[in-house]
Parts: sequence; structure tokens; C-alpha cells
Amino acid sequence: MNVHLTQELEHLVQSRVKSGRYASASEVVRDALRLLADRDEMMELRKQELRTKIAQGLDSLQRGEGVDGDEFFAQLEREESAFEKPPAA
Repeated sequence: MNVHLTQELEHLVQSRVKSGRYASASEVVRDALRLLADRDEMMELRKQELRTKIAQGLDSLQRGEGVDGDEFFAQLEREESAFEKPPAA
């Protein structure tokens, strides 16, 4: 397999080998690909978690457990204002 890298990426690979952490460019590329696979797996897990949370939220709305959005954010603003005020002397 031949891979063509930009000059910047080639420099990055070579600098990793020169650092002594990797014995060859192939090791750098293998490690990078493993990290890419790990990242993709984490992204997929995050998507699944988000889908689960959305489904749970929709289920709670169907059960009538929702809250008024405007009131919710107004309450958050009140709490934030109270938190930012210095204590009374």
C-alpha cells in the first residue's frame, strides 16, 4: 500500500520517528490509525448516548413530565443572578 502525505504530515511522521518514540513511519501511521478508530468508536458511543437521552426526554414529555421552557430559563437566570450577587454585608 502506498500512501501520499502532505509535506506537513510527512514532517510530523518523521519528527515522531526522530523523537525515538517510534521505530518507523509505519509504527506512527499504525498508531495514528488506532487512535482514529478509537475516536470513531467514542463518537459512535456519544451518538448512541445522545439518542438514548433524546428518546428518554420524548418519553417523559409524552408522560406529561415536561416543564415550560420559558419558565425554566427564567428560573436559571434568576439563580445565576442570585449566585453572582455579593453576599449582603
